[in-house]
Amino acid sequence: QVQLVESGGGLVQPGGSLRLSCTVSGFTLENYSVGWFRQAPGKEREGVSYISTTGVTTYYADSVKGRFTISRDNLKNTVYLQMNSLKPEDTAVYYCAIDSTRRPKGSRWSNRYEYDRWGQGTQVTVSS
Repeated sequence: QVQLVESGGGLVQPGGSLRLSCTVSGFTLENYSVGWFRQAPGKEREGVSYISTTGVTTYYADSVKGRFTISRDNLKNTVYLQMNSLKPEDTAVYYCAIDSTRRPKGSRWSNRYEYDRWGQGTQVTVSS
């Protein structure tokens, strides 16, 4: 009944841009912080970005800092990830996730085990 759906992925040239969306149905998103993760073949699922319930606090992995921007529209139950200056190493399946217990995250925001609700993922491929 509770579902998170990612969209906006696709094939893009290096240096290009994409905007990913994470839309939640079945509950109200406004009381939950949201993390974006990605997973490439043969690699661990890693944290990319995080946004608090109000959007006041955001975090980014060092590998995407300055290129990606996370935002949210609670009225639309949607969180966005704007990705600019994309690199081949950004190629992965991107997932959004929430922690249904709403525990404070702090430095643990990028730990995948802090989250228990996940979307199906959207493929991002950066290639020339």
